[in-house]
Amino acid sequence: MDKTEATSFIEEHRKHDKDTGSIEVQIALLTRRIADLTEHLRAHHLDHSTRRGLMKLVGQRRRLLKYLNRSDIDSYNGIVKSLGLRK
Repeated sequence: MDKTEATSFIEEHRKHDKDTGSIEVQIALLTRRIADLTEHLRAHHLDHSTRRGLMKLVGQRRRLLKYLNRSDIDSYNGIVKSLGLRK
């Protein structure tokens, strides 16, 4: 993911003009990185270091989603629906 793609992804999920690090933006960026690594692992299934990194990102996203579910259920439902994640 290059810088222009990341900024467009941030603009899509931010709350206000200066927002670059809210929970929703972090979850969206992690989801994008997870998708990229998943595609990489489909082609290179023996790349175990990438698989470990992918598992770390999935765990981090899960913790952020858990926090968002506890703190703001409406925002949680919105981000899960917009990114197409399973609950």
